[in-house]
Amino acid sequence: MAGEGGNGQQTSGEYIGHHLQNLQVCSVDGEWVWNQCAGNPMALNVDSMFWSLFLGLLFIWIFGSAAKKASPKTPSKFVTAIEMIVEIIDSSVKDAFHGKSKLIAPLALTVFVWVFFMNLMDLIPVDWIPLASAAVGIPYMKVVPTTDVNITFGMSIAVFALIIFYTHKAKGPLGLIKDLTLHPIAPPTKGIGLLGAPFVIGFNLILETVALVAKPVSLSLRLFGNMYAGELIFILIAMIGIYQLPLHFGWAVFHVLIVTLQAYIFMMLTIVYLSLASETH
Repeated sequence: MAGEGGNGQQTSGEYIGHHLQNLQVCSVDGEWVWNQCAGNPMALNVDSMFWSLFLGLLFIWIFGSAAKKASPKTPSKFVTAIEMIVEIIDSSVKDAFHGKSKLIAPLALTVFVWVFFMNLMDLIPVDWIPLASAAVGIPYMKVVPTTDVNITFGMSIAVFALIIFYTHKAKGPLGLIKDLTLHPIAPPTKGIGLLGAPFVIGFNLILETVALVAKPVSLSLRLFGNMYAGELIFILIAMIGIYQLPLHFGWAVFHVLIVTLQAYIFMMLTIVYLSLASETH
């Protein structure tokens, strides 16, 4: 069965495991080794890093080219398409972000297009790039960065840092502390109730800290889970062999919606979280 998907010497489990394995490098006993990093928390997923950086640079090149070609005269179809994407993102930012920041719109555009490009790699037939890589001596090659939880967590941690930054910018360090300790339950300020104030503040701190940390965690796992499941379905379809084409095409058409929707959701949640962080009331 698995042999029909790409390698006749592999069992189904080996075939799936091979496609889900990252190209890794890590330090073992002071030496850098490749693909001997099982259980090593410091292992680097080289393929995920390469493709995410490559697609990020591709985004910069495409939109930079469009900016250079932009003209008040009749624009080309390429420039028109880019302008349409920018207008959609700009409209979404205006609807969701209620503060004032010149960073949010470019950030939202970058997040959406970058995540969309990384997700879009899932539509490439699962055997093409791994087989091409194997031909030049690279044993593993995962091409969808968003199926690597390290990549999605890295992006969500960056969003978390921006949440803290915007909260600090809008409310100051004291405002940040108040957000974490005086909500959602207002501590008593008079009478015997003052004795319970430390417990209320402690409870608020725990509750708000969990809610704050849950934002980047849920942001990361939502994207990772949806894209990982989609990739796994493509791998299972590939195991069918030559009969996979109708199923592959059907799932790919449906998956285009998932690819786009997940990028849009990641962008919108980023905007909403930063908008909430910027509110001063």
